[in-house]
Amino acid sequence: MSNLHIRPARPGDLGSLTRRLGQERFFADRLDRQADGRGVLLTAWCADVVVGVVHLWMEQAEEREIREHLPGVPLITHLEIHPDCRRTGVGTTLVQVAEKLLTAQGYDRIALAVGVGSADAGQLYARLGYRVWPHPPIRCCSVGDGHGHRQVEICNVLTKALAR
Repeated sequence: MSNLHIRPARPGDLGSLTRRLGQERFFADRLDRQADGRGVLLTAWCADVVVGVVHLWMEQAEEREIREHLPGVPLITHLEIHPDCRRTGVGTTLVQVAEKLLTAQGYDRIALAVGVGSADAGQLYARLGYRVWPHPPIRCCSVGDGHGHRQVEICNVLTKALAR
């Protein structure tokens, strides 16, 4: 996709993010985490239109298995591309920028969780060098809906060594 620009989200982006991708509660939470230094919400823009996002979770993992087997390893979470812009390289570019950012911060490994039924996502990550870890799939929970409800998904954890 030409004219693609990747940058960390700004507080003023919340309206654009929610109009284009929905999930106001999620994006507000991730902007708060970014402001506190607990993550980075990378946004992809084509001209002045947001076309995708990915969040780098840089605090302790919520999932016990990830905390035990990958302590201190940042996580790629919530890679989302607007339906009109899928299969145009936006997702690949977001992941590559995320990897470069983490490498520049001294990290040598990255991980993510992908639903066991998400074949397209699994193929993207495999193409980018991610491999399934040597442990069973885990239970991952979504961001709460404000009423204490979270969706549970069974996920494979994938990891990748970052080039120095």
